[in-house]
This record gives sequence, structure tokens and C-alpha cells, in this order.
Amino acid sequence: MRRRLLAIPLLIGLIALGLHAWRADGPPPRQGVVTGVIDGDTILVRAGDRTLDVRLLGIDTPETVHPQRPVECFGPQASRYAKRLLEGAPVRLAYDRELRDRYDRWLAYVYVERPGRPALFVNARLVAEGYARTLSMVPNTLHAAELAALERRAALDGRGLWSACG
Repeated sequence: MRRRLLAIPLLIGLIALGLHAWRADGPPPRQGVVTGVIDGDTILVRAGDRTLDVRLLGIDTPETVHPQRPVECFGPQASRYAKRLLEGAPVRLAYDRELRDRYDRWLAYVYVERPGRPALFVNARLVAEGYARTLSMVPNTLHAAELAALERRAALDGRGLWSACG
């Protein structure tokens, strides 16, 4: 009887894992094409027959589309810059420890593939040019030190939001 009682939590855990795998639509997609830019740090990526809502890891751009917040300083500029970099671009998605956030968006470092040149690390470019601040969320900290160094340099140089938003 005691063994059966101990097996129940194990069975529930296995069912939950199975449901999570089903909900996640299989393995995380590694590449696709950007079909839309929602704002500076959230994009839509077409990967095979799926369209993914992707949140760029390690950064935060000023809000432009939040339903309960006003448009923030330098938000429109950050969104326009992200659109210039990303719309229609082939991208590679790289992940950290957690694959999705509480809004069910994929969490990724995004690289624009450029034939004949190294891929462009978009998350880092947004920070380096002053369109984003860093946002380090444990356990997704693979590039935290690199992004923090870029943020310090952008702030010292007064780039982007660092000069416009006091």
C-alpha cells in the first residue's frame, strides 16, 4: 500500500512532463525568418510551419506597446531600430537555461545571419547602441557580463537612451 502511495506523485510528475513537452511543440527552433517586430525586445519568427513569439534575452527596451503603461522615453526609436535590423532577416536563435517565459514566449539570443560576414548578435547591438538596457534574469545569464560591459560603455558615451532619457 505504501509503495502505491509513493508511486502516485511519480506518476503525476511524469504526466506533467509529458504535457509540458506537448505544449512546447517539440524541440526549440534554432533558425527562422523575422516576420514582425512587436517592440524593441520582442519579435515574431517564422520557423518551419510555426510562428514564434520570441523575447530577446538579457535586454530590456523602453515600452511602446504595453497595455497598461505609457510609451516610454526612447521606446519608438528602439522599436524602429529593431525593425531595421530584424524585419525579414534570417536569424539563428540560441537559448540559455529556460526556454520560455511566463507569457509563453521563447527566450533567445538572436543572431542575424549575414552571408560572407559574421552573424550579428542583435541583443548585444541593441545594448551597445543605447537602444536597450541589460536585464539579467537568473538562470538566463550566459551573456550577462558581456551585455553589462556594453551597457557601461554606451552609458559613458551617452549613446541612445543614455543621452535622451536623463
